[in-house]
Amino acid sequence: MISLGCAKNLVDAEIMLGSVLRRGMEITARPEDADVLVVNTCAFIDSAKEESIEAILEAHQQRGLNKRPDQRLIVSGCMSQRFAHELRNEMPEVDAFIGLDQVSQLGDIVDQILRKRPTSNVQRPMLNVDRSTLDVGRSAFGVGSGADDFDLAFANTRPTYIPDYDTPRFRLTPSHFTYVKIAEGCNHPCSFCVIPQMRGKHRSRAPESVVAEIRALVREGVREINLISQDTTYYGMDLWGKKAGPRQPVDSSRGPTLGALLRSIQNIEGEFWVRLLYTHPAHWSDELIETIRQLPDKVARYIDIPLQHIEDSMLNRMRRETSRAHIETLIDKLRTGIPGVTLRTTFIVGFPGETEKEFEGLLDFIRRARFDRLGIFKYSQEEGSRAAKLPGQIPAKIKNARYREAMCVQQQIAHELARAKVGSDLKLLVDQPHIARTEGDAPDVDGRVVLSNAARVGDFIWRRITGSRGYDLLA
Repeated sequence: MISLGCAKNLVDAEIMLGSVLRRGMEITARPEDADVLVVNTCAFIDSAKEESIEAILEAHQQRGLNKRPDQRLIVSGCMSQRFAHELRNEMPEVDAFIGLDQVSQLGDIVDQILRKRPTSNVQRPMLNVDRSTLDVGRSAFGVGSGADDFDLAFANTRPTYIPDYDTPRFRLTPSHFTYVKIAEGCNHPCSFCVIPQMRGKHRSRAPESVVAEIRALVREGVREINLISQDTTYYGMDLWGKKAGPRQPVDSSRGPTLGALLRSIQNIEGEFWVRLLYTHPAHWSDELIETIRQLPDKVARYIDIPLQHIEDSMLNRMRRETSRAHIETLIDKLRTGIPGVTLRTTFIVGFPGETEKEFEGLLDFIRRARFDRLGIFKYSQEEGSRAAKLPGQIPAKIKNARYREAMCVQQQIAHELARAKVGSDLKLLVDQPHIARTEGDAPDVDGRVVLSNAARVGDFIWRRITGSRGYDLLA
């Protein structure tokens, strides 16, 4: 299994592998030993599509080099969902494409694929890669497909699947932390994004299902639960008796909410912390802030809240359903209501029509807000999105310059905030004998703490911070 993209895609990969194990098959880390290779793709932005296509082509090339004509190649994930028909025509070397609704059925699909005659393409050399189809690339093998088409009906429908607590999973993360998908899909109309087209409408898992899964994970020894979805703060609102729109205020009296879910998780016995990722700013409530403040032993004081911009003109063009006033008020509420909170956000630079004045306004906001963690995306013109058709597309040279300038500003802020932690005693979760993370550091995307004395992986420890090195702390 080669899984690309975000943590949500990683959970899909784990579910696929769980279904394979349930069929009595074996998972191997050695591609040359495998009867089936699966590339779980991402299609969020152009660079992700490029990476996915390169991974598919490399997997095909390797099975030829390894003289494995019987080895099958399956492509799954967002790119398969979005471009299934095009990819079938452009990549006849792939034995099957599966959609997002089929992730729990991979074991059955593998069984079907292995019963078919292998495609003759696995023995053919790659002749050319022409970067034109799908805006990023295609393969040209000069041969026809030797495999029957797998059912591609999923490509014409939006997904509806969502995992349950008893869905088999083969976890790909270290044993002490994991990701739990609490919802799938998204109802927001952001003009730069095509995720709703790929993953469908927002659909929440039942609270009981989420709690049951977390309880089982804690019993297995998991110490960090990262709650994920496309829009975590909208969790549960689609389950209300009277459906809530994307701008609906959060109200636990009307049905399930993220705050109510956190209160249920608090009752699970064991030492662990829960981290909130992908929280949309439109659905934060005073109740949720108060809930997090009241549960410091189980809920990490860490908020991942993608803002994308601060200028009202840009937020309107992005169709973000928020405003500068809302964002600034929310940040004040978060910092006042949750003492010691770590705020992480992301912004987009080079969005169509972004003027120098609007960009300078964003830089000024970054300097004043002093986010603990901040990432910058250069706008990617996604086919099928509203923003792709907007006038005023920004040249790559300007996007690159704005990216560098924004990251330079944030780098200085981050280094200053890191130095300010020297002398403090912090609770850490050990990832490696000499590497740990604070509750303010999510796995893979944030900083780390370098330990002078080794500790046991998966343990919570307390250490005094003795120094800083760039984004990292020393203890």
